[in-house]
Amino acid sequence: MAGVVLSERQEALVKSSWEELKENIPQLSVRFFTWVVEIAPVAKDMFSFLRNRDEIPQNDPILQVHGGKVFKLTYESAIQLREKGVVAADPMVKYLGSIHIKNGVIEPHFEVVKEALLKTIEEALGDKWSEEMSTAWAIAYDGLATAIKKEMKDGIAA
Repeated sequence: MAGVVLSERQEALVKSSWEELKENIPQLSVRFFTWVVEIAPVAKDMFSFLRNRDEIPQNDPILQVHGGKVFKLTYESAIQLREKGVVAADPMVKYLGSIHIKNGVIEPHFEVVKEALLKTIEEALGDKWSEEMSTAWAIAYDGLATAIKKEMKDGIAA
C-alpha cells in the first residue's frame, strides 16, 4: 500500500462527505456496528460494549466514540495518503496496533470493518454516493488498515 496516493478529486470526495457524516456520528456509529454484526455475528464479542447484548445499544457513549474514531481516522488517512502517500504510524496508530493484537484481530476482521464502513457511508449519503466515492473511502481505509497491521506485526515481533 505504500506509495498509494489519492487523487485530488478522491480526497475532495472524502473531505466533502466527511463534512456531512461528522454531524451524525452517534447514529452512524450505531449503523456501523449493526453492519459489523450483520456481516460477521461473531465479531460482536470482540467489542466490550456489544458483548452479552442481544441488540446494538442505541445510546452507548463508548460505542459512539469507537465508531466516531473509525470514521475520523479513515478520513485522516485519506489526507495523509494524499499528502505523503502513506499513513504515518502516529501514537494513535501504534496504540491501535497493540489493542488489535490484544483483542485477537486478524486479517479478515479488517475486511468486515471496511465493508461495514462503506455500507454505512453509502446509506448515510444516499444519492450523493458513487463508485468514485466508494473507491476513495476504500483506499483511505486500506491505508489506515495497512498502518495498523504493520504496528500489529511490529508489536508481535517485539
